Amino acid sequence: MTFHHSDFLTPEDVFSEFGGVNLVNGAQCQTAAQLDVINPATGAVIGHAAASDAAETDAAVAAAKAAQIGWARIPARERGKQVAAAARAVAAEAEIIAQVLARETGKAIRTECRGEVSVAADIVEFYGNLGSELKGQTVPYNPRMLTMTTREPLGVVAAIVPWNVPLVLFALKVGPALVAGNSVVVKASEEAPFATFLMADLMMRHLPAGVLNVINGTGTICGDALTRNPDVAKISFTGSEAVGETINRIGAERIIPVSLELGGKSPMIVCADADLDKAVAGAISGMRFTRQGQSCTAASRIYLHDSLHDAFMEKLGAALNGLRIGDPLDEATDVGTVINARQVATINRYIALAEETPGATVTRFGDLPQDAHLRPDLFLQPTLLQGLPDDHPCVMEEIFGPVAVIQRWSDYETVIAQANSTHYGLAASVWTQSLSTALDSTARLNAGYVQVNQNLTIQPNVSYGGFGRSGQGKEASLEAMVEHFTRSKTIVMSFD
Repeated sequence: MTFHHSDFLTPEDVFSEFGGVNLVNGAQCQTAAQLDVINPATGAVIGHAAASDAAETDAAVAAAKAAQIGWARIPARERGKQVAAAARAVAAEAEIIAQVLARETGKAIRTECRGEVSVAADIVEFYGNLGSELKGQTVPYNPRMLTMTTREPLGVVAAIVPWNVPLVLFALKVGPALVAGNSVVVKASEEAPFATFLMADLMMRHLPAGVLNVINGTGTICGDALTRNPDVAKISFTGSEAVGETINRIGAERIIPVSLELGGKSPMIVCADADLDKAVAGAISGMRFTRQGQSCTAASRIYLHDSLHDAFMEKLGAALNGLRIGDPLDEATDVGTVINARQVATINRYIALAEETPGATVTRFGDLPQDAHLRPDLFLQPTLLQGLPDDHPCVMEEIFGPVAVIQRWSDYETVIAQANSTHYGLAASVWTQSLSTALDSTARLNAGYVQVNQNLTIQPNVSYGGFGRSGQGKEASLEAMVEHFTRSKTIVMSFD
């Protein structure tokens, strides 16, 4: 059974209630093994999450398969009403969810966690209101025949979410899948599972048992079993490029659709006529510094026109020095922690490569916290790298930390080529007051999500997804629900 909100008065209640369990068929299912979940800011174990094996994973898929048949028979608009009610239940408990999220991810509650919960609930409600839009077409094939197409659900959807923005990515997968008539098995992030479990639990009270299920475990055991299960009809994955390759191969072997949202090395081109103050603010938000740079859309390559380079760098440095790094639960904190020591080691390895490069400069900004209760090794300063060659690993590869590369430019054709020089194609932004420059650059940039004079994060009703090694498929829009969570059937009728 699921719980009432009064059972979740504190984050510790959540860690206790969901310790070592999966949510399957509307009930808690204890798993044989468990994983420690660490608060990155303090190093303390805050709870124990399920470590599902193949059998426990298969049980969740079986429950989802059984529930999907009845769920698909419910009219789409009615399904949407239930999903929208589930979203409102999440919004009503936003603060406790944010408190849990801050403790397990290390993200600052004021600048990151509350906003993530709000956007996640909004995305689910957005999809809940789109039930009536699951339409087919009539086809003028023959006036004596009725020829039409219909949209049908796929079946059981496997949704695998990462640790950096688990709730928004949960919403982007679960919302459209459910409204389209699928059932879902979500594999939460083993690094940060509890806010996902709490959001799902709140939603499950408004849905038939088994329609939404959440399991936890490692990617090599739980994730592998989930993606290979023969009853899974669709995989939606957000995460690393390497794991995405593996999942794409599994999908190809099974001949099922796979959506992938992977890495990025997003360029931010600042033109000579840009509004300097807006562009500097855009670099702070676009690099996701308040998320410690742990974002696939992070504007991690900033191209500055020669004419404003010095002024931009002065303002950017002052802004970065003004960010407060500290306890994620402190309302004054702007920047929290990196997720774990493994990720810190990766980030530091890239910074070391830059420091070893002749002619390069590495500049760190802000003060690290000195609080005795905090774990100091997971806090990193915002860092800017300058003077690197175009083919340097820090320029070409995703760092996934608070590290941005600054490069100067003077020739427009050259900077467009530089911006397109990686195998990624997720996001990009251009900062200019010229309409002709905006139109030309957005047409030529090799990215699926291009913005001018802004660096917004994912928003409902704004199609989101990348090109190339950044993945395949789109999210956050009506088209994403129709294209990726339904199949088209052609029906031809004749009574002559």
